[in-house]
Amino acid sequence: MKNLNRYIEHTALHAAVDEQGIQTVLDQAKKYNFRGVCLPPFWVKKAKRELSDLDIQLVTVVGFPLGYSMTQTKVFETRQAIKDGVDELDVVWSITGFKSRMNWPKIELAQLAKVCHDEEKLLKVIIETALLKEEELSEACHICVDAGVDFVKTSTGFAEKGAQIKTIKRLRNILPSQVGIKASGGIKSLEQAEAMVAAGADRIGSSSGHLIMEAWLDKNP
Repeated sequence: MKNLNRYIEHTALHAAVDEQGIQTVLDQAKKYNFRGVCLPPFWVKKAKRELSDLDIQLVTVVGFPLGYSMTQTKVFETRQAIKDGVDELDVVWSITGFKSRMNWPKIELAQLAKVCHDEEKLLKVIIETALLKEEELSEACHICVDAGVDFVKTSTGFAEKGAQIKTIKRLRNILPSQVGIKASGGIKSLEQAEAMVAAGADRIGSSSGHLIMEAWLDKNP
């Protein structure tokens, strides 16, 4: 596979990540020319200064990791992150609203999509696939499409399971071609990353992006 690096969003979202850890992720992103970095909102301004005009997308999270904050809070988070310099937003949708059979998750995502698209930014929605039944997965995808999101993302990395090959294949069968798929959660090896892309993933979110690329370069000297 050529250009695997351009599928990877190198990630640091664990609670105890410090400035040195953020700097390491940024340095690795520059070294391997990753598609993007996904960092906590607190570090967006620093990352923006570091990445400047490089072709590396700056991504942060909204409503992370549980998704049950108020819509107004998510809208504020999104606007602030855009002001601080992000290119893409990974929002955790309202799983609690969805599980309660409310229409609110679609309304919320539509509001967030408008905020993002008005500023020419991308909206990726984390649906936390580990918490969804088969029929719920399909319904979640249709809600995301109807709301106008750009990507559906599998996982926060905080649930009991992350991205699964069968789930990526199912998402690709359900979603229209213009809606991308970001596989994330537990992807640590080259074999996993390549399998996710082969199954239909357009992006790979991983805190092991540097290890994946080291293995890829060993395989493709």
